[in-house]
Amino acid sequence: MNLLFKALNDATRREILEMLKKGDLTAGEIADRFHISKPSISHHLDLLRQAGLVQSVKEGQYIFYSLNTTVMDEIVKWFVGFKTKK
Repeated sequence: MNLLFKALNDATRREILEMLKKGDLTAGEIADRFHISKPSISHHLDLLRQAGLVQSVKEGQYIFYSLNTTVMDEIVKWFVGFKTKK
């Protein structure tokens, strides 16, 4: 859970998640939308993958990233568990 919150604590990683809501993207397509180095984007993607927020699939020379909605559902359930009943 700590890795999950660490991943969500960064604005760049949150923006990557927003981008992936619209569909799968390659690492290059993601990197092209930022003004930071490709190694930095790779680091962000790796942290998101380690946290289980994104999945990656290699197809030929490209790596495609997509949201892992299962983890998103688990996060929502965890947060909803804090809602007090009146």
